[in-house]
Amino acid sequence: MDWGNVTAEDLIDALREVDWSSPPRPLSEFFSRFTIPRSYVKWNSRIKCNLYYYRTNYFILIVLILGLGFLRRPLAILAAILTALSIAFLNDSFASTFSEKVTRTVRQFSPHLAAKMRPPFTPVIRGRPSAKRAIYICGRPRWMFVFIFSSVSFTLWYVSCGLLTVLWALAIALLATVLHASFRTPNLKARLNTFREEFRAVWRNYSEL
Repeated sequence: MDWGNVTAEDLIDALREVDWSSPPRPLSEFFSRFTIPRSYVKWNSRIKCNLYYYRTNYFILIVLILGLGFLRRPLAILAAILTALSIAFLNDSFASTFSEKVTRTVRQFSPHLAAKMRPPFTPVIRGRPSAKRAIYICGRPRWMFVFIFSSVSFTLWYVSCGLLTVLWALAIALLATVLHASFRTPNLKARLNTFREEFRAVWRNYSEL
């Protein structure tokens, strides 16, 4: 895959749709080999490839750095968790998996309530959905959960007075992510993994027709 032709919008869409439940890459691989990119084109391709391939590692890195900045602010830790969930809900795979697990847990205690948490039926015309598949969480539109979690987290940020702390911690976390993605040399395993996930996406789209 030529990452130089991938736009930022394409990368964001790919990160929204890809499965985030995969375990992080081993530390021996994550800190394996670093080189300086020879040109802007090489750097542009490398950073996109690494952001996609090491996405779980970067997410854990950002959470750890944010957690270290909130050791003395319990409300800020809760606000950070809610903020992370709000962002994670934007990923289709995470939102669907979260909804399924919550519904499965509720079904053990109240099958009637779990039945109400099912997503609405989407009609199919000539073998294809009538509209783009909407994502529901526990039977409600995804945007409702994103709005509620974001509002609560913003309130907690304001009450805990930790907004400046999170800005500094987030800046450090993002800087560390960009530096690693810029100097970590993409290996053959990363390229093969990208091709494999591309094939799965194409096959999944073909099977839905």
